[in-house]
Amino acid sequence: MISQKMKKLVAGSSAIRAMFEEGKRMIAQRGEENVFDFSLGNPSILPPEDVKEAMKEVIETEDPMLIHSYMNNAGYEDVRKTIADTINQKNSSSFTEKNIIMTVGAAGGLNVALKAITDPGDEIVVIAPYFGEYKNYISNVDGVQVTVSPDTENFSVNFEELREKISPKTKALILNSPNNPTGALYSEEDIKKTADILLEKEKEYGISIYLITDEPYREIVFNGNKAVFVPKFYHNTIIGYSYAKSLSLPGERIGYLVIPSEIDDFEEVLGAMTVANRILGFVNAPSFMQRVIMRVADKTADLSVYERNEAKLYKALTEYGYEIVEPKGTFYMFPKCPIEDDKKFCEDAKEFGLVVVPGSTFGCPGYFRIAFCVSEEKVERSLPAFKKAIEKYR
Repeated sequence: MISQKMKKLVAGSSAIRAMFEEGKRMIAQRGEENVFDFSLGNPSILPPEDVKEAMKEVIETEDPMLIHSYMNNAGYEDVRKTIADTINQKNSSSFTEKNIIMTVGAAGGLNVALKAITDPGDEIVVIAPYFGEYKNYISNVDGVQVTVSPDTENFSVNFEELREKISPKTKALILNSPNNPTGALYSEEDIKKTADILLEKEKEYGISIYLITDEPYREIVFNGNKAVFVPKFYHNTIIGYSYAKSLSLPGERIGYLVIPSEIDDFEEVLGAMTVANRILGFVNAPSFMQRVIMRVADKTADLSVYERNEAKLYKALTEYGYEIVEPKGTFYMFPKCPIEDDKKFCEDAKEFGLVVVPGSTFGCPGYFRIAFCVSEEKVERSLPAFKKAIEKYR
């Protein structure tokens, strides 16, 4: 018999994955041309040619015993140095390989970070709307999720509530920017205000509060925007990153953590995260992909399709009457539902072939998420369905 904890997790399994499976069922019944599946954040573009060439080079030129073997639990030193150098070039930072831990994607990295710093009963603060898996990652380490309610005016941070929700038990705050599901991008002012609150509370309670920044969409930004380099503003920052979106490699499960030397108890935290990488069962990030990433750490796929999809969807949907805070990045959009019940709206939308995810999945009922990482042609064909979905309630 499975554990009681797992029974709850199975019962509350990912709504996003459930909608994805529903989309496949609908396609089988109605035909792919009649279904518009916007459920899963699965990149729709191919990795850059550089990735394929890097794979060939690794296979043809490197020692097979090296590329398929164990290494330090933190990852290959030369890979970590390359990533540190790439970050330094972009942000005028001074990281070395010692500040980098290679992880099994951003999800693996967040679990490693939380395992390293969290005692049972510690509070982990999240800002709604948030990526739904956070609650499971926090549960994995017997932490307590504390949710700051959404600022639906622009999907920034509800700063006064953040200040109120931080307690002597707070161990970390997770920030996701650019944000899944809203596409919001926290500004430098947002980060400064957040850092000021954390510094104030660290001093008040005599504790360390880690700011974990979840950044898999860092390169997917629109209209010349740029994601803020958070360690510049707060000493206790831990960065989690994945190449899943920027290089269109979600199934390869390769990412990293950045642990700046300035954080409290650096050596202890670094050691704990390296051990956590092992004892969580990851052991190390995939060896072959580490060797590949070393060759393409400064590359991205052609991400421009996402900006074109965003512009087309935003223009059409707002004309139809949807209320939307326009995304500044990612490949997600988070419109307000035309009715209060977001789950009913998403169920009704299937009548028109639309597969979208209820906002309550992300701690923000009354909205729904569109993952527009699909072809431009599919976005174009979906527009009449979105129009019919909102007209149903008029």
